[in-house]
Amino acid sequence: MSLSRVCYVLATTHGGTRQHVAMLARGCVAAGIGVCVLGPADLAGAMAGLRPVRFEPVLIGDLPRPGKDAAAIRRLRRLLASMAPDVVHAHGMRAGAFAAVALRPWSRPPQPGFGQSAWRAAGSGRPPALVVTAHNAPPPGAAAGVAFWLLERIVARRADLVLCVSPDLSERMIRLGAPEVSRAIVPAPAPVSGPSAGSGQRPEGLGAAGRPLVLAAARLTAQKGLGTLVEAAGRWRDRVPLPLVAIAGAGPLAGALAARARADGADVTFLGWRDDVPALLAAADVFVLPSQWEGQPLILQEALRAGRPIVATDVGGVRDLTGSDGAVLVPPGDPEALAAAVLSVLDSPAAAARLAAAAASRAAELPAEADAIAAALRLYGRLASLVVPPPLAHDLDDNSGI
Repeated sequence: MSLSRVCYVLATTHGGTRQHVAMLARGCVAAGIGVCVLGPADLAGAMAGLRPVRFEPVLIGDLPRPGKDAAAIRRLRRLLASMAPDVVHAHGMRAGAFAAVALRPWSRPPQPGFGQSAWRAAGSGRPPALVVTAHNAPPPGAAAGVAFWLLERIVARRADLVLCVSPDLSERMIRLGAPEVSRAIVPAPAPVSGPSAGSGQRPEGLGAAGRPLVLAAARLTAQKGLGTLVEAAGRWRDRVPLPLVAIAGAGPLAGALAARARADGADVTFLGWRDDVPALLAAADVFVLPSQWEGQPLILQEALRAGRPIVATDVGGVRDLTGSDGAVLVPPGDPEALAAAVLSVLDSPAAAARLAAAAASRAAELPAEADAIAAALRLYGRLASLVVPPPLAHDLDDNSGI
């Protein structure tokens, strides 16, 4: 069977996941494959330029809401039945679990069923394959962790293929019994031209050259670990010249981080959302990624391409991107280790030069968007050609939720 239509399912999300889905959708359209995208209404703008992609709003929130979640699953079921995709590709555990439940009785049952006519009774001539990309680690907190584990269990039991952005996520899904687990390819967008690294040009808000620039760029949330960077900056407040810490990004912790900087006596400039990240990277003496967890962060790939010295936390898929020599890697949540690593780079031009060269070398090995699209299309084609076992009779009437 040839691949004719792919449907993407997303929950409430920010940043990289949206860019990744838009990239895959563009690749499918260029290959002559029909595309539909199902997710929160605010995705409409991001998909508006992707003609002829069909977008339908489905409210899959980031927190459990039983009534709204049940309504979202019913709407997903109706839309998927009418669209009859060959492959459904959900992104994130909530979207993946919702798609898995919505696809029942289509999706992979635990054991063989009773006949191909069941697919026609369910509204499609054949079952769509289900791919789920795991983009994030479990959230902090016992209750949130249990809820996330339940979503993972549903995905592991029902998805034909789980793609994971980091080795730790792959290990989790294998332990949960997913039938096939592979690595996702999540490349940063193609670099745009801008100032060259070390050119001395400083974008607006960074002041004049003369003070070392320590840059971070992230959404201001707990996962990004920016409080650790603020605390580290407080530890070098008596240095001369005093490093300037600049944080680009917006988010719910903006006020709390600014208050923390004032309390610690840390000289931190909060730049807010910026559209000149390449110029910021070119001006940076050190780029810092202090996250509590990351998969394949786009900003880290951009920093590697910019050939900047990097200090990052050794979490998730970070080491896979940087290798052992493309960055100084430190434990998460350790401001003392982070401060020492940053200062070791600022105090040694030779070390900074070695890191910059290693970063550029690693960047040359990173996959491009064309690689990610080609890999996805190969997977979709393979899954669309598979004969999926039909469901059990009792699955046809199983409308259980999450």
